[in-house]
Parts: sequence; structure tokens; C-alpha cells
Amino acid sequence: MTFNRDRVALDALDTRLTQIARRLLPGATGAAEGNSVTLKALFADDSERTERLSLSVGELHLDYSKSLIDSEGLAALTKLAEASGMQGAISALFRGAKINQSEGRAALHTSLRSPESANAPHSALVSETLASLREFVDRVHSGEWTGYSGQTIDTVVNLGIGGSDLGPAMVVDALADFALNRPRVRFVSNVDPAHLARTLKGLDPATTLFIIASKTFGTLETLANARAARDWLVAASDEAAVARHFVAVSANIHAASDFGIEASNIFPLWDWVGGRFSLWSAIGLPIALGIGFEAFEELLGGAYAMDRHFETAPLHENLPVVSALLAFWYRQYGASPSTAVVPYSQDLSLFPAYLQQLYMESLGKSMSREGAALPFKTSEIIWGSAGTNGQHSYFQQLHQGTEFTPVEFIACATASVDGGDERHRQLLANCLSQSMALMNGDETSADVGADNWEPQKTIAGNRPSTTLLLKQLTPQNLGALTALYEHKVFALSVLWNINAFDQWGVELGKRLSKEVYAALSESAGSLTNQENIEAAASVESASTLDASTRALVQKISSWNTPR
Repeated sequence: MTFNRDRVALDALDTRLTQIARRLLPGATGAAEGNSVTLKALFADDSERTERLSLSVGELHLDYSKSLIDSEGLAALTKLAEASGMQGAISALFRGAKINQSEGRAALHTSLRSPESANAPHSALVSETLASLREFVDRVHSGEWTGYSGQTIDTVVNLGIGGSDLGPAMVVDALADFALNRPRVRFVSNVDPAHLARTLKGLDPATTLFIIASKTFGTLETLANARAARDWLVAASDEAAVARHFVAVSANIHAASDFGIEASNIFPLWDWVGGRFSLWSAIGLPIALGIGFEAFEELLGGAYAMDRHFETAPLHENLPVVSALLAFWYRQYGASPSTAVVPYSQDLSLFPAYLQQLYMESLGKSMSREGAALPFKTSEIIWGSAGTNGQHSYFQQLHQGTEFTPVEFIACATASVDGGDERHRQLLANCLSQSMALMNGDETSADVGADNWEPQKTIAGNRPSTTLLLKQLTPQNLGALTALYEHKVFALSVLWNINAFDQWGVELGKRLSKEVYAALSESAGSLTNQENIEAAASVESASTLDASTRALVQKISSWNTPR
């Protein structure tokens, strides 16, 4: 389906926003040297700017008053959202329309966190799956589920990649303070054998449970790690132990059963849940095992609260929409190539990596929903790390570099550990002072030409940022925060008129990797199983590879050939 876009209004608003950008945004087309309007001037002219440019939803509070935007620009951006069909698109998302038109699917991750009483699409199916997850989690936590030797499980290892790894790993790490004493939860995603080997080092096969998280049960990296983990287990026991130490989250019940997993321990995924939106589903099993099912439900509840806000709030008061409009403003009219996301929380250190997939896999597109080449740039690069670490690495670039880079600060008002109040105040002081420094620069360097003036010390300021505060990092607030960014990404896809829910570029890489793998296996003389033989036959050895790749395969082979 396509959304109701008013092309005449969009063209007129684009012209207007281009004019506004010329006086506000560095790098805007036709902007004068040295923009006439600065952040400091915007604050000086409006004593209520901070109050007007702040939004709160539950225990999340966004201050976007340090953004390079004025009232006129905000009004035009809101009208642009209306003309893009934003309200209709949001309605289509929640009612289950097939908004992923290239695959003919709905995108109903919001149904995963809707209470059954809300009557969301597939609510009965979701409720049934949650019940089965709860039963399984209870069995592990109570000690009823045991391994092959009768011992209880003390470590869970999740085998997945992409959306089957990044989301759950981020949540488990972020909510470490809510972790139960048992089991410990670990994640393995990289097919690099070092990742699995280091994770398994020191673990006891008799007390280790593996979750194979793969919708198709055909993801190369995940299956390679699963087979290696299975070999590790069987070496310590026998084939019968597989059913006691492996469960799966997959839509491919047949393949999971062939692996040796009992059907009752295969939890479902559906085609209306994209991988990067799936942590709320059975993919969240390691979360529930790590923090308990009640805390997992609180995570879902926080996301549901943000869903309701996104669905019902007016566009100019809608937190995900306003966040999207600011990102669109900088990318579309300020030529900003990237955005830094900097959580001043060690617990959220994996959040930027999680956002990279959510954001760039969804928005890294060059074709419109109708299949036409887009005449403008879409997704900026998302990057960042935990503060204060970032201040001692890349913040120099943010303050004095040549690129225009908006910054999104995330901070928690309350310390996550007992006895850490003083250090937490130091953490918050660093966060808030960095946003001040980006805006104001170094006022002591303003006296250009003075005898003691040193140009390399000049920090011009006027660099925009937003600050998103959480009252404290709880399962509920993390759920709301994560859903906020999911909806921001969807809102941006509407503004750019692209499909946020397919990822054909990723699929191409997966397909080609099989061809290269076959060539490497043939070159190494390791075609020892039917899978490798079929893969090699399908590409007629390495003849289908380009000259560079063939040469690299040969070099790898030469370095691995015994002399």
C-alpha cells in the first residue's frame, strides 16, 4: 500500500523549509557564510523556548531546545509530516495493513506488547506464545528443567545474529541490575570461532542451555555456531543430550526438529515480525530467562505505553514524530552525514550498536515505496558509545571538526547502583556540560585579534543536540525508550517515502556468502558433507566469482595449505 501524500503541499513546504534552513543550518544549500541565527540568539529571543521545546511521556523527557530550529521551522516540519500522510501511516501500522509492500506483509511488532484485552491483530496467538514462554522460563528458574546429568541450568547461551542477537543482548546488558542469580545469560553472534570458544570456556556442558534464534533456521552464522555448540555438548555426553540442552526460536519447525530439538521447545516467530523489531517476541526468551518473566512483561508494558502515545498524540506533541522531524531536518536540509547517539550510562553501552541496525537497516534505502529512485539522501550514519568515554575520543571532532554532526544525549536521572550518587552526579554534569559546550562554544576565544588570541583554541559552538532523560533505567522505561526509537524510524520512513521493513541488501550478502564459502571449501579440499557439495555444485566451483575474490580465495588457500 502507499500512504496518502499531498505532493503539491510537499513541494511548497520543501521550498519553504529550504529558505528557513539557509538562515539556520550550516551546510544548507545556498546558506550564507556564517548563519545569521544562532542557538544563543534563539534562546535570547524566547524566554520560554525550553518549556515549549520539551516533551514528556511517562518517565521519559526530551529537551530539544538546543536544536537548530525555530518556531517557523517547527510549524513547517509539522505540516510536512501531515502532507506526508503521517497520521494515516501510523493508523495503517497499528491496524495491520500490509505496509511492507515489497514482501506483501504487515509489520506488527506492536502487537507483541499489546495486552490481549487491547484486541490487537494476532493478540490470541501472541498471548498463547507468551504463556508458553512463561512456562518454560518458570521451569528453568525453578530447577524443574535439568540437563542430561540431572543438574539444573546455570548458563544460557543465545546463538543468533542481527535482530536475533542485538536487541536481546542490549536489553540483558542494560538491565544487568535486574538480573536473577541464575541462570547467567551469554550471547554468541559472530561466526568467528573465537567468539563461541571464548564464551564456552569454563562452562559445564551439563549445566548449559543453548537457544538457537533464527527465524528460518538457515542463517549461516547461527547454524555454524549451533553445530559447533552441539559437537561440544555431544563430546561430553551423547546425542540424546541435545533435546535437554537446545531450544529454538524459529518459524522452521521441521529444520529445528531435524537438529534434535523437541517440537514443544520450538517457540514461534511470524513473518509479520521483522528481525530488528523482534526482541518483544520469543526472541526475547534470553531476556526473560535473565531478568525474570515479570520484568520482561514490564519491558513490554513500557513499549506498549509508547505505542499508545505514538498512535494517539497530535503530531506536534508526538515524541517519536518530533524526534523524526528533527533528524529529517538535519539530514534533508543541513546535509548532516551522521548523528552521534551518546548514552551517559554504562548500562546502555550497547544501545548505539542496537540503533545502528534498527536505523540503518530500516532506512538505508535509495528507492521510494513506489520503486522510483529517490532524488535526495536518506538515512544518516548512526554511531556513538557510552559517555564519558566518548569525551576522551571523538568529542574533539564534535566540537571543532568540519562535519556538522547533531548529537543525541541520553541520561538517567537516578544512579543504577547503591552508593554511586556522587559519581552519578559527575556523570550527569559531564553530559549536561557537553551539550552546553556544543551550543555555546568557548566564549573566552571570541575576542578575535586580541594579543593573546590563539585560533586553534577557538570553539565556535552553535552545534545542536537533544537530551533525552529517563527518570531511572527500569524495564518499563527501557521498553518505552526502545519503542520510541522504533517509531522514530518508522516516522522517518514515512517522511522519506521508503519501506522501513525490508532489507534486500542484507539478503544479497547472505546469498553471495554461500558462493564464496563453497569456493573456499573446495579450495581447501573440505567438501565432506552434502551441504558443501550442493553449495559447490550450485555455483560451479569458483568460476562465478570475480577476479579479485578468486585471487583472495587462492591466497587464503595457499596460506592454509600444509608445506
